[in-house]
Amino acid sequence: MVEELPENRVRLEVEVPSGDVQHAIDHAASDLATSMKIPGFRKGKVPMQVLLARVGKERLYTEAVDSHIGGWFRNAAVRNNIRPIEQPEYDYQLPESGDKDFRFTATVAVQPKPEVADWTKLEVPRAEPDVPADLVDQELELLRETAATLVPAEDRPAREGDTLVADLIREGQSERDYVVELGSQRLIPEIEAGLIGMSVGETKELSYGDGEQVEATVKEIKEKELPELDDELARAVSEFATLDELRADITERLQEQLEAAVESDFRSAALGELVRESNVQVSPELVRQRATTLLRELMQSLERRGLTLEAFLGLTNQTVEQVEERIVAQAAGSIAGELVLEAIADDLDVQVSDDEIRETLQEQGEDEETIEKVLASDFVQQLRQDLRLRKALDRVVSEVTPISTDLAQAREKLWTPEQEKASGDTKLWTPSSKEPAV
Repeated sequence: MVEELPENRVRLEVEVPSGDVQHAIDHAASDLATSMKIPGFRKGKVPMQVLLARVGKERLYTEAVDSHIGGWFRNAAVRNNIRPIEQPEYDYQLPESGDKDFRFTATVAVQPKPEVADWTKLEVPRAEPDVPADLVDQELELLRETAATLVPAEDRPAREGDTLVADLIREGQSERDYVVELGSQRLIPEIEAGLIGMSVGETKELSYGDGEQVEATVKEIKEKELPELDDELARAVSEFATLDELRADITERLQEQLEAAVESDFRSAALGELVRESNVQVSPELVRQRATTLLRELMQSLERRGLTLEAFLGLTNQTVEQVEERIVAQAAGSIAGELVLEAIADDLDVQVSDDEIRETLQEQGEDEETIEKVLASDFVQQLRQDLRLRKALDRVVSEVTPISTDLAQAREKLWTPEQEKASGDTKLWTPSSKEPAV
């Protein structure tokens, strides 16, 4: 049960099932038994009755509650769509035993609800999903590449796109008859660059890295011979009998992809415009928490790819400060969008049934066993909330007015007093703000 209090505070009453209470007690007992020395017993092997006699029931149960109440509160906050912006104040009496439910209350300051603008009056740019002819031609050229044959290059040095057969010898280790396509980035860049311009039979010392060298001998140079763009190619690379049929299929597939991309961009633009027109005061604490999560995910992604932060900064030509600023801005923007959609979902009383969750998981290819596990887990609440926000955005997108991108760009070039006023009224905190919103 959630009771709203003045000054953006709530009191949340939480009920913890007896099974979770017993788990907390057992966990606390294990920790205490491991940390204590009791004559006649090894650490971690102290029976419960002996432990109770030594430390007392009150200390054990206090340890159990203190170590788990934060997690119980966070789970309850997620279930009730509460966004705490500080540590809660708890009020409770210790449980009597592990076979009874435990209740406590938590009073906490929460993220203020936004004042959502009337989205039915918004005009949002939407692109026309027309497939350019040159994009279809590019796809056909890629198909020609897949059907190409390799033929010896006649009396010329190697160039990008050629396939070489070469011997590479480094410190006694050799790669004989190594086959590589120049430009495929399979070799160290300095070695690949050195091979360009070499002729058949030529040997050269190529330097790379920190003064290391490799002896390269080019044995063969082959170039791609592309087939004609005709019906025969269509039959060779596809299920279609004619080039016209193949071109029509490519156009249709590209059209579907482009329409999906346009729809995604339109949804993002609609939400962004709604956030700008709404009064959204994002708590700096929520921004800090989200930015911390995003930064941790970035570091994990770099680690999986074998990159250090320093290498990433060099490749992207960014400083640490620029990365942090970008992440903080991303965090602030994503939270602002979620707050607006949550307010809409609440006002419209948007509900998500288990059947809708099941259908979503089925569309994602999950089997029945996995679906049942998700429905029985705490994760289902997060998934339910995600679907609520998606439904809310569906409503917004269906009721804003689409305008052409040309019209939107023309309006951006025009200055009006209303634009200056709208800019000054924006409440969304960003890294460039002089003061964070509170």
